[in-house]
Amino acid sequence: MASALRPRSPLSLGRLPGPRRRACARAMAPPRRLALELPGCALAHLAVGGDAPDALPDPRVAALLGPPGRSYSLCVPLASAGDCAARVRAARLHQRLLHQLRRDPLRRCQLRRLLCYGPGGGAGGVEHGFLLHDPGDSPDTRRALFSLLGESPEGPRLGEFVGDAQQQVWQHLWELRDGAGWEQVGPRQRVVAAPEPALHPVVPDLPSSGVFPHREAARAVLEACIPFIPEARAVLDLVDQCLEPVQKGKFPVIAIEGLDATGSITCKTTVTQSVSDSLKAVLLKSPPACISQWRKIFDDEPTIIRRAFYSLGNYIVASEIAKESARSPVIVDRYWHSTATYAIATEVTGGLQHLPPAHHPIYQWPRDLLKPDLVLLLTVSPEERMHRIEGRGMERTREEAELEANSIFRQKVEVSYQRMENPGCHVVDASPSREKVLQTVLSIIQNNCN
Repeated sequence: MASALRPRSPLSLGRLPGPRRRACARAMAPPRRLALELPGCALAHLAVGGDAPDALPDPRVAALLGPPGRSYSLCVPLASAGDCAARVRAARLHQRLLHQLRRDPLRRCQLRRLLCYGPGGGAGGVEHGFLLHDPGDSPDTRRALFSLLGESPEGPRLGEFVGDAQQQVWQHLWELRDGAGWEQVGPRQRVVAAPEPALHPVVPDLPSSGVFPHREAARAVLEACIPFIPEARAVLDLVDQCLEPVQKGKFPVIAIEGLDATGSITCKTTVTQSVSDSLKAVLLKSPPACISQWRKIFDDEPTIIRRAFYSLGNYIVASEIAKESARSPVIVDRYWHSTATYAIATEVTGGLQHLPPAHHPIYQWPRDLLKPDLVLLLTVSPEERMHRIEGRGMERTREEAELEANSIFRQKVEVSYQRMENPGCHVVDASPSREKVLQTVLSIIQNNCN
């Protein structure tokens, strides 16, 4: 099937293709808040403009954005929350921008994740971007940014931060004017420290950007991808062939989860197969074999597209579960929990303290997805994790490398797993021998599925 599909077209930086691209740029006024991710996964929240006209100079802001050096903000405009196609285009533009900022001559600058949001929060109000800091304050940096962003005025919004002798920091915006080149627009605006919001600003957007609460939300994303990812049409055709709604049969359904690159993934594969053999169960995997041939394509896309692909894979698996559980027990190697936890850990910047709190609705199972009777999460100790990784001798995926290199990201995935509800995860220590782990797993199944 894949061979009959036409090649994907590249994305042009600075241009949001389609009839709505001009509306995207003017859909929301410049945000009044910035959330800057710092080393160690801390977040600094800043207010831009007239929110605190009498505020005293803040040395923390001056240390982040003032001299020595010069900092620039680049935020990708986003249309209204309901415009899925614009959201997809913005996500791809953001990813392309990241790749460009890591190349010469800008790669010598420091790059940090930046979120632009309104003070009131709410869905549809967050723009993703970057803070670029040039330690040498070279005029070549500004010229390189002008060149990079100069393809279209509807591209990322460019801001520049300037510090003064009183340790005050100001931001002014640049705009590309037709026939006039780049010009500063509007008055400069003071930047001051802002209180941290009660909820991370991206959380209201998660149901439309990665943790989809129902099939149609994920489907809308892949429909928007068809013009540049023709494989999306093939995935949707397979989804349309699934039963809807699906009902579980009389036999138990057990999902088994485990973190990539923690060492539990190898154990999970072995235990999953052993449990299936012991229970004479049907073993299914998510994503299913019918779409696994396109994993590499979607893994190279931004979170919103990647997670829509995996979410729809869960619905295809659910249709298979419904048929098989009428005849025998079913073991599922990964399911919705892994799709959701990786999206949460990726999109929520900062550390563990910035995750949505326990019992937040984002941790609830989708209302239209067949539920398993039991979810098992296999984990290992840090020491055993390193031992197993070294013994694998396998090439790591990009996501596995991230988990191995970034302990904070790994912890965010683990905590997100543990906060999942309805159903929650039964945590199983996979550090002992495989035989003992299998015995523990079978005991939990017997106690919970009779």
